[in-house]
Amino acid sequence: MTTIIVVFALALYLIFYFTYGKNLRDKLLKSGNAPPAPSERLKDGVDYVPTSKYVLFGHHFASIAGAGPIVGPAMAVAWGWLPGLLWIWFGNIFIGAIHDYLSLAASVRYDGRSVQFVAQDLIGKKAGKAFGWFILFLCILVVAAFGDIVAGQFAADGRVFSAFFLFCVAAIIAGFFMYRTKLGLGWGSLIGLALIIAAFIGGEYLPIAASKDVWFAVIFVYVVIASALPVNFLLQPRDYLNSFLLYFGLAVGGIAAVIAFKNFDSIPLFTSFSAKVLGPAGNLQPSPFWPTVPLVIACGALSGFHSLVASGTSSKQLAKENDALFVGYGGMLTEGFLSTIVVVSIAGFGIAALGDKLMATAALGRFVNSYGVMVSTVLPFLSRNFMNLFASVWVSSFALTTLDTTNRLGRYIVHELAMPLKDKNPGAYKIFQNKWVASFIIAFLGVGLAWTGNYTVLWPAFSGANQLIASIVMITVAVWVKKKLDPRYTNVVMIPAVFLWITVTAALVWYEAAIIPTHFIDMANVKNVITGVVVGLITLFMLVLNFIMMAAVWKDFKKQTA
Repeated sequence: MTTIIVVFALALYLIFYFTYGKNLRDKLLKSGNAPPAPSERLKDGVDYVPTSKYVLFGHHFASIAGAGPIVGPAMAVAWGWLPGLLWIWFGNIFIGAIHDYLSLAASVRYDGRSVQFVAQDLIGKKAGKAFGWFILFLCILVVAAFGDIVAGQFAADGRVFSAFFLFCVAAIIAGFFMYRTKLGLGWGSLIGLALIIAAFIGGEYLPIAASKDVWFAVIFVYVVIASALPVNFLLQPRDYLNSFLLYFGLAVGGIAAVIAFKNFDSIPLFTSFSAKVLGPAGNLQPSPFWPTVPLVIACGALSGFHSLVASGTSSKQLAKENDALFVGYGGMLTEGFLSTIVVVSIAGFGIAALGDKLMATAALGRFVNSYGVMVSTVLPFLSRNFMNLFASVWVSSFALTTLDTTNRLGRYIVHELAMPLKDKNPGAYKIFQNKWVASFIIAFLGVGLAWTGNYTVLWPAFSGANQLIASIVMITVAVWVKKKLDPRYTNVVMIPAVFLWITVTAALVWYEAAIIPTHFIDMANVKNVITGVVVGLITLFMLVLNFIMMAAVWKDFKKQTA
């Protein structure tokens, strides 16, 4: 079964990339005739930096992936292995990949501007302002959810932080050789690979033990600094080297799954329509597969956060528009393949679960252990101890990449939301335009929220905001296709966008009514109560903004069809 699933998924993704994806590039976007990219026209050496598509793919993928395509599918096996895989595959192909590709292309056509700016231009100022607040809340929730995941991993295994720290040092050194010497990309990459190996060895022999609260403080300082540095100092080379972790992880995982010929003994094909996967830790709630599946699987199928990365950093580094297919469309399909590997490793080599009572709190540990068992069993020259460390560093490095990229994007949004103060209150405007102040605001709110609860509480809130933004971005892109490109392709984007919007809106209403109240069962648990209040208010506010956005979209749509 492991062999069949992995081969089928790989074939599925390759077929759609070379047919559906290329059709969008050549017939809808006509990217071969596009003008020079913003990275060339607006080159500034900080944000607008023309970049090889292979380097940019690593940066883009590491930024969009985080722990999402691992944590979500690992939790979703509570419904059985088949329901999760179906949502990953179909959500990936018909929603996620189109969303990522076209949001990246639209930003390129708008000089690398954010999707908020695109929405404002196409739908109106009210929609643009609501979108800006949406993005701000999403950035805070991303920092909270992923910050808690990373702090938990660092606290559980001191080797993980040591390896990641040395990995960042390796990235800075490799970046120096790639960008500031004549050695260039090739030799710089080889130096980086050697340093990655040294980082893993160093992590193995130099573990650093500390409490989770200490790691929260470290993460806070790290994301503030990393998100304010020039993009090609740490983020770009670090994400490029991260891509080698991805390639190695997918390669050995895929090979092991294909060679294993293992049945799915650990997880049943289907457990229950209402599996217990959401709710505060130790108090999981029955959760219907529809509409709550987007709240759990999240980035493995699709993600609104990807459009923020695409329009926030990647569109400013794309050397030419033709590369958008490889970076945007290809990046999302690769993420779906990673999620497939996660499900296969857990279903084939994980610890057997009892019915639908799969503890969401064990999601990361379940993946790390099952992946380590799968690879070390089939490829015994790779020890289980090493593969467990590799999987942990893999997850944490991708999650931290998402954290500092999110903080950078949040900084941009704070700058944009502060624009009305320019004439009304120049002093306050100057403060909010400071990159260190803006970075501090997002990191403080996000890490502070992470401190109040664990990721099983924060995950569905982050994911709901994430998928809701994806639906709104797709609707915005559908308007762009209709107005600026080719109206014949409008429904290719609009139909899946409307389906997603209905699904996620229903899921957030259900989450607000069924899950948020469970945070107040034990009033003595102060952190849990604080989480319930904050997340509940954010979710409620997002639902209000959601309907404001849709009203603006509907008004514009009627105007266009009148």
